[in-house]
Amino acid sequence: MLKILDRYIIKTFFGPFFFIFSVLFFIFIVNIIWVQLGQFMGKGLSYWQILKLLFYLGVSVISMVLPLTILLASIMSFGEFGERYELAAMKAAGISLTRVMLPLLGVTAVLSIMLYFFSNNIIPDFQRKAKNMLFNIAQTKPALNFTPGQFIDQIPGYMVKFDRIHGENGENIDGVFVHKKATTYENQQSIVAEKGKFIPAANKNYLKLVLYNGYVYEDNFAGKADNVRLKQPDQAIKFDTLVSHFDVSEIINKAIEEEKITDDYRFQTFNELNKTIDKTKKDNDKFFSNVNNDVLSQTNAVVSYMDAAQNRAKTKPKQQIKLDTVKGDKKLEIINNAYNRLDNLRSTVDAKNNELDPGIKYYGKVVIYQQRIVTYSFTCIIFFLIGASLGSIIRKGGMGLPVIIAIVIFIIFYVINVGTENMAWSGKINPYLAAWIPNIVLFPFGVWMTYKALTDSQLFDAEKYKALFKPITRLLVKTKEHKRYQ
Repeated sequence: MLKILDRYIIKTFFGPFFFIFSVLFFIFIVNIIWVQLGQFMGKGLSYWQILKLLFYLGVSVISMVLPLTILLASIMSFGEFGERYELAAMKAAGISLTRVMLPLLGVTAVLSIMLYFFSNNIIPDFQRKAKNMLFNIAQTKPALNFTPGQFIDQIPGYMVKFDRIHGENGENIDGVFVHKKATTYENQQSIVAEKGKFIPAANKNYLKLVLYNGYVYEDNFAGKADNVRLKQPDQAIKFDTLVSHFDVSEIINKAIEEEKITDDYRFQTFNELNKTIDKTKKDNDKFFSNVNNDVLSQTNAVVSYMDAAQNRAKTKPKQQIKLDTVKGDKKLEIINNAYNRLDNLRSTVDAKNNELDPGIKYYGKVVIYQQRIVTYSFTCIIFFLIGASLGSIIRKGGMGLPVIIAIVIFIIFYVINVGTENMAWSGKINPYLAAWIPNIVLFPFGVWMTYKALTDSQLFDAEKYKALFKPITRLLVKTKEHKRYQ
């Protein structure tokens, strides 16, 4: 049963929490927009499709936004308690700082558990939707990744070919051929034009094509019997300008939502990733063994060749005594051949190393992605311990000093996170350890800060540090007497 004090502490915490979460989520979304801008700008997407894409992309950043939000909100909340002397009043009433932190620690634990299930069950699904949507937008909008000189059937119901595509945005075309796909019971139609141009249509679900100097060839077969079709003459219509509208709504709306990519590790849950990790590890081990066998076989061949050459030189020493020049040439030949073989062996090893790198990097990526489903949940608790302790020590609320301290801590966490990630990708560190190193580094700091807060440490008291360094400053700086006493 929550007491009045617990409800008040939780209410004070969630005030800045929701505000900070909204701001940070917006900042991360803006960053995504900036990175992905070129993939969906100028593609004729509707506002609803753009918002849906941003929502799919934005869901994945929650795993990073939530720990930072908890850090900032806890610093600001406890800073406000200290600034308004509420912490002092609580302590005077016999309520310890541990008791004050307890309800918010419970809230943070609940948020951490929710983040785990969210990262494990919801984010993979939205990652799949976002990646497929981006892929399909790139492929289908402007639905028309036309290649000059090739027949393209991307426009529903038509087969088209352009001899040349030019212009700033590829809107001008030369040598146009458009054939309408029709059944035996429909009119057959083909259009040939000297040149044409794509023009934005009023309705974005349609593609507007203006053709110049051409002919329309049509067979009026619809509803006609077979014997009548044999006597039906072809019709050819010459035109100077012809405007055609092609319905591409099916491509725009349906293809964008179609899921063509299904094998990305980011689409999997924690347990599913275990299978991917095992498979990747087996593939890497098999590749390593093949590489070792190849390198060893080549090394043995070089050693055997050199041993054979030495044996040949030892077995016939008397025959080579009088042939010093021949013997020297033979030695040079042997050395040169050995050098070439060793050089080939080195090239082989370098090539195999280049082949090893992608497998090691992929294995590291999968392991780190899986472990971060868990590690970010623990980061929430660590950030709360750090934030609550700092807030109670500095006793400053608002968006000033607490925000600066929180950003510095988060930058340290982010730098460690990225640094260990790159090391794991290159195989320099175990990826399981790399995923946990940021928490391992910050957890002792969080415990130490909590201890300092519980013991009422004056960690940010400038006068304390001045007094500490005062004997040193006295030795370095000589005090001047007043002129009056000189």
